[in-house]
Amino acid sequence: MGCSSSAAIEKQSQQLDEAIKAAIHIQQWYRAHSARMQMKQRYTWSIFQSIEYAGEQDQLQLSQFFSFLIDYYIHHCAEMKMTKNGVFSQLLNPSQDLSDRRGLDYMPEVAKVPTYYTGPRISFPLKASDVSSLLKAFKQGKQLHSWYVLQLLQETTNILKEMPNINRLSTRYSKDITVCGDLHGHLDDLLLIFHKNGYPMPEKPYVFNGDFVDRGENSVEVIIILFAFFLIYPKDVHLNRGNHEDYVMNIRYGFKKEVLSKYKLQGLKILQFFQDVFRWLPLATIIDSKVLVVHGGISDTTDLEFLASLERQRFQSLLRMRKSISKAEEAYLKQEFSKMLGSELPLDEPDHNKSTPGTPPLPIEPHSDQQGLNEDGIFSRYSEHQQDQTLNDNQRQVTQNDRYSVTGMLNLPFLDEEMATREELEWKQIADVLWSDPRSRAGCFPNTSRGGGCYFGDDVTTKMFRKYKLKLLIRSHECKQDGYEVCHNGKVVTIFSASNYYEMGSNQGAYIKLGPDLVPRFVKYRSSKSTRRLTLQQRVNVGEETALKALRENLFIHQSEIITACRRFDPDDTGGISSSEWALAVESVLHFNLPWRTLRPRLAKINANGSVDYLSTFRDLQFKQPLKEVQPNLIEAMYRHRADLEIVFGMIDADHTGLISMDEFRQTWKLFCYHRNIRVDDTSMDDLARSIDFNNDGSIDFNEFLEAFRLVQINND
Repeated sequence: MGCSSSAAIEKQSQQLDEAIKAAIHIQQWYRAHSARMQMKQRYTWSIFQSIEYAGEQDQLQLSQFFSFLIDYYIHHCAEMKMTKNGVFSQLLNPSQDLSDRRGLDYMPEVAKVPTYYTGPRISFPLKASDVSSLLKAFKQGKQLHSWYVLQLLQETTNILKEMPNINRLSTRYSKDITVCGDLHGHLDDLLLIFHKNGYPMPEKPYVFNGDFVDRGENSVEVIIILFAFFLIYPKDVHLNRGNHEDYVMNIRYGFKKEVLSKYKLQGLKILQFFQDVFRWLPLATIIDSKVLVVHGGISDTTDLEFLASLERQRFQSLLRMRKSISKAEEAYLKQEFSKMLGSELPLDEPDHNKSTPGTPPLPIEPHSDQQGLNEDGIFSRYSEHQQDQTLNDNQRQVTQNDRYSVTGMLNLPFLDEEMATREELEWKQIADVLWSDPRSRAGCFPNTSRGGGCYFGDDVTTKMFRKYKLKLLIRSHECKQDGYEVCHNGKVVTIFSASNYYEMGSNQGAYIKLGPDLVPRFVKYRSSKSTRRLTLQQRVNVGEETALKALRENLFIHQSEIITACRRFDPDDTGGISSSEWALAVESVLHFNLPWRTLRPRLAKINANGSVDYLSTFRDLQFKQPLKEVQPNLIEAMYRHRADLEIVFGMIDADHTGLISMDEFRQTWKLFCYHRNIRVDDTSMDDLARSIDFNNDGSIDFNEFLEAFRLVQINND
């Protein structure tokens, strides 16, 4: 009996040991699996943000190009008493000030709503039932008639003109105030917020903190709904301006394209009215004199009294600041504009052998031994990146040669206020509150990731709070995985309301409930039903693949610079370097601050000797229709700037035929190359133009242009 009992106990003990070991193994596996998922989520997020901010920098440089054309083309047209017609008419005068016009009366050609129209019908002044009709119709994918849209925008502008730059709210009149962050055209997120939290009304006031449009597919519907609620409850719905309520941003990030596609006949008029409304949007909201709500953030020079006193409507876009140029540059511009206008502009003869100090030289014919040029005659930017390696992001200086660069446009961090004009000071105040981001590092320094506004530290926040007796700063402007983030010891809160911003499952959205105690309570959500059906691993894998695809494209379009950087570590031209060297080379070109060694297995192959085959980074991608008779680096430069050029060509195409003449293409690309310091000879440019004209009709179709620069994955199996 005793032996039998002892054996049973021993067997139970063994089973328990095995169960414990199994549990430990499962726990170890789960922890390892969770760590891998977390690591993937982190680098996927870093890739998305790096590419997003790089795109914003590209946008700022594109707006510099617009300023570059606007300032001098208009000036020289005035010199010659010429009308602004021809190639750049649409580009240079995208929108006129509507403030002096006579409302809808100046558009007699706009037809009233026809009887066959099946969309929502509304009447003015708007009522709650009208907004209900809009919500129901938009859920069904219907569209509001252009005549209603124009009326709504006119009424919205009239009320906004009476509002201050900074709205002041109180929680005494309601249980709480709801604060929403970026929506970016995500209609599902807005509808979900209303479903969970209720519609705006006097008992339920809302603050929508900017970036209502761009990127998403339903920016028009989102902004119409917000304006409709604002018209009904102007004291209870508050709309702060974001950095995307800006005409130049709307060109690149989709709102302009969406408006023109949804309202083909009246699209330009509607777009002009939107631009007018955007410039009248208030810049900030203060709740109970203790909570400051702005889209971006603050700087060490943010002055709320000054911000409240400036004329906000004067800044339709913050991305156009006039810059001076040298006589040599002006002479070159005059020459090029003369060719485009078919007239001679008065100009001084430039001395081609003598360039003005601190200015880029005029474009020259390529020579293989020319410093800074590669063998194809295309300017190499590697030397610039190599110089930047000696400085970190927070130490980089704006050089004279960069006065058309990103950091020279939206960053005036050390502006001499005694020398600056009031317009520059006003511009800086608005740019800082719309573009800035908080960081852990103390002080205020240029926002090198975005190229606009500043980074501000806890000390800047503390000083601001002490000066204005504030308790909390609520801002948006940055996508967060949980929909929100708290920093600066609880003093700064970021709220972002567009879920699935980068990819399905990439992030949650959130909004804030703020009661009389001024303690923020966060409500998180994810709008897509399909996303909720995915497991965590599936969501992570989908996001990772999308991010890596975008990253591979960025590597591909910088391949000549990356190969040059890699070959510095490979003097014997073996084709292989170490993982650390490969990571250094790639980062020296892209400046994405990514964990390249972790990403390397997904981006480059290993040779038999264990070295990284750096050329394999580019073998899996190619253009769908290779342009055989064009210099490879010229194609690379064109692909790199394809989004910019598509925008410019779209603005040149005033009649919306989708066609650009060969001469327009050549001259625009030539000026663009000059502005971006891309060196290329005329013969190569002509070869490129002919190669893109696939059907040989003497013009370039947008579809041809985009098709020429579509990257496809190669199956090497």
